[in-house]
Amino acid sequence: MVRDGFRLREWEESDAAVLLAAYDGVGMETERSADVATVADAERLIAGWAEDAAADRGYAFAVVDGDEILGQMRVTTQLRVHSIGWISYWTLEKHRGRGVGSTGLKLLSRYCFDELDLFRLETGHRLDNPGSCHVATAAGFVVEGRERQKLLYDGVRYDTETHARLATDPDPA
Repeated sequence: MVRDGFRLREWEESDAAVLLAAYDGVGMETERSADVATVADAERLIAGWAEDAAADRGYAFAVVDGDEILGQMRVTTQLRVHSIGWISYWTLEKHRGRGVGSTGLKLLSRYCFDELDLFRLETGHRLDNPGSCHVATAAGFVVEGRERQKLLYDGVRYDTETHARLATDPDPA
């Protein structure tokens, strides 16, 4: 899976230190699981993602340029009976604004439609995250609505905006 010089690849145990450092970046507070505090924890997380893929529960990929990790794309398939996947993504702060997120999401979408036989992909973001909105719309995800006070972080509730892309939608440029 390659597009515009970026590609997706499965996470490897040797990526654990990079993953842990990424979680310490600006805007990443909500991405890190509470139980990931050490490189060993990150290694277990990566192993868990491999187990999820083997069980068809979810697929996590590093977005890379050459050997450098730029971000992550992930799809979970809990609604497999309806051919629906839930997408999450992030980009390392120093690589934001380079098209990493939107290109990675285009790659992941094509993988989901072609390899996983999903029909509908969904994602969402807090309203105070315009960068995430841009990633979704640039990757062909259509805004479908607002969910009031859906997410709770540090005692504060946030509205979210939902987006979706169908296998029958045209591929974005």
